[in-house]
Amino acid sequence: MSHPWSKEQTAQEGGFPLTAPQDVLQSTFGYPSFRPGQEEIIRAVLSGRDCIGVMPTGAGKSLTYQIPARILSGTTLVISPLIALMKDQVDGLTEIGIRATFINSSLTPAERRERMARVKMGEVDLVYAAPEGLEGGLLDFLSTCRIHLIAVDEAHCISQWGHDFRPSYRNLSGLKARFGDVPVLALTATATEEVSVDIVRQMGMVSPLRIRGSFFRPNLHLHVYKKGNGRETREDILRLVQSRPGQSGIIYCLSRKSVEQTAEFLVSHGVRALPYHAGMENDRRSRSQETFQRDDVEVMVATVAFGMGIDKSNIRYVIHRDMPKSIEGYYQEIGRAGRDGVGSDCILFYSWSEVLSYDRFLDNLTDDSLRNKVKAQTREMFNWAERNSCRHQSLVSYFGETLAPCGASCDVCRTWDLLEKVPYPHRGHPQSAARGRPLPRIKKRITVLSDEIPDAAGALFARLKILRKRLADEKGLPAYIVFSDAVLLEMAALRPSTEDELLRISGVGPKKLARYGAIFLAELNK
Repeated sequence: MSHPWSKEQTAQEGGFPLTAPQDVLQSTFGYPSFRPGQEEIIRAVLSGRDCIGVMPTGAGKSLTYQIPARILSGTTLVISPLIALMKDQVDGLTEIGIRATFINSSLTPAERRERMARVKMGEVDLVYAAPEGLEGGLLDFLSTCRIHLIAVDEAHCISQWGHDFRPSYRNLSGLKARFGDVPVLALTATATEEVSVDIVRQMGMVSPLRIRGSFFRPNLHLHVYKKGNGRETREDILRLVQSRPGQSGIIYCLSRKSVEQTAEFLVSHGVRALPYHAGMENDRRSRSQETFQRDDVEVMVATVAFGMGIDKSNIRYVIHRDMPKSIEGYYQEIGRAGRDGVGSDCILFYSWSEVLSYDRFLDNLTDDSLRNKVKAQTREMFNWAERNSCRHQSLVSYFGETLAPCGASCDVCRTWDLLEKVPYPHRGHPQSAARGRPLPRIKKRITVLSDEIPDAAGALFARLKILRKRLADEKGLPAYIVFSDAVLLEMAALRPSTEDELLRISGVGPKKLARYGAIFLAELNK
């Protein structure tokens, strides 16, 4: 018996695009090849098999359900935790010709009815919903529609052993059976083996394909500073931000109070920054996020309430003013930088006092095993920061991956201090001093791009960013939805002069070529 999503049945029903995933990747998204793990996941869900993908942020997890949604005859249901991001996700898909919508509490009754009617009529490839939204009549309605794939983003939230457990995710446990055993795709950037097993069990997945990507992201440059000994963290953060004019960054703080104080301090020194935390009114919080998404401010100062599922691909740095409570949380938060593959800095400030602060948060926790586990995670994070070995190597080992020293993507291997003008000799490499070898002098990186492209290309890149922002503002879109920084960098470096040459750049598909090709070629040919 063929699956309801198989080529044989849907081809007979008509309207099914008999298209290979590779063709969709190129013709719709404009990418020449898959990243590791993507094609295996796509082919698994197209064959009707459950799948769990544990892949780092920036690995292209969203393509693993967006491409099947383009191929399947029914609708793909995407469970996404943040309502505020759904519009941008849908806008981005609409830009490349995919029929997508969202149904959530932000809609008026009339808008909700109209979108539900489109889903019912089979006029939507992807529909986004929040887990909380499935608690009411929406789930009953969707059960009457042709849902042929369920994708669960940030799937670690379903496990109480994960770093960001959300009770609303437990509503998803019966989805597979509710929709007639359609394939379920669970996606997360951070999950230990224990959490992965719990996700499979909670979601009722049957013999799922398990894809585990590499957690090593060499474009993220990790830097760690211990507080105290005369260091003024607030001043250090100001220097880091001011040395990156025009670049998007996130500063994470432990408390709401420190969020507000840090944002006020930066603004008083001319930095375009906004606060974000759960204590703010919903409207103010949404405005902050939207303003940041659209590059109208450079810096978001936030608690961990900000960022899950953030799609903004041009975040060039993430600063932790305070130590995160776990390695999983840290990895998730730095993962918001450099999603486009361009070099980005991740700077952590930490102290033992923050470990004690987290301990105080646990005073009212009655579950002894959970309390002990959280305490252990906090101490693991502190010990990781204290290490003098390759930071990427020790980071990925937490997730069960073996890696050689990164060589150039952390402050231990590169022996590079962002807050100093020259490299410093590192006590982890005594042979350098013993043999009398001077460490190489490296030009200070005032911006993340300054030593990666020639000056002329850098000037062109700046002009292309201005053009992109203008086009995005005209359409009410975040700038990165028009083109990512990586695409603009490749344009600046290669200077395509024809449509064919522009189409060869990764990330420029036929739809975007038709929308923006002539405008960007005019700028490139100046």
